[in-house]
Amino acid sequence: MLIGYARVSSSGQSVEIQRDALLAAGCEKLFDEKESGTSTENRKALADALEFVRAGDTFLVTRIDRLARSVADLEAIVSKIKAKGAYLKAVEQPIDTSTPAGTAFLQMLAVFAQFETAIRKERQMEGIARAKADGRYKGRKATVDVAIVRQMRTDGVRPVDIAAKLGIARASVYRALGEAE
Repeated sequence: MLIGYARVSSSGQSVEIQRDALLAAGCEKLFDEKESGTSTENRKALADALEFVRAGDTFLVTRIDRLARSVADLEAIVSKIKAKGAYLKAVEQPIDTSTPAGTAFLQMLAVFAQFETAIRKERQMEGIARAKADGRYKGRKATVDVAIVRQMRTDGVRPVDIAAKLGIARASVYRALGEAE
């Protein structure tokens, strides 16, 4: 049986192109979702698809970057598929884990997918640094009122009690108190 999996990263994107490609390739069962590919956490459709796959099945994706963005995640997913006696295949790439060449190509692409993620993160950090330097980026809004934390401490309230009363982490209390120094 061909089991298809389609994923896009954000709600503004559509899985339709991937769904169409997977259906055209002969998928009999399809799973899709809108979740980031940088982690396998919170990817219910992926978990369901991996649970559904059986011995002799082929787990089909359009491209491996739809499946995982890190070598570790990809290896874990491929291991689950292989442990069930199934194979991974990509419609738009020469990946087919039923062949040694397809497996080798999969491993090479996994390295490039991880590299691409690292480069994207690096560019994002550069953009944030530039925005900070230009005064356009201030970070997220403060969630802790430093003045209240300091006043409570001055009134003799222990940091652990301040955290409990304000519903914040103890580390946040210490950070707010440290700003006074």
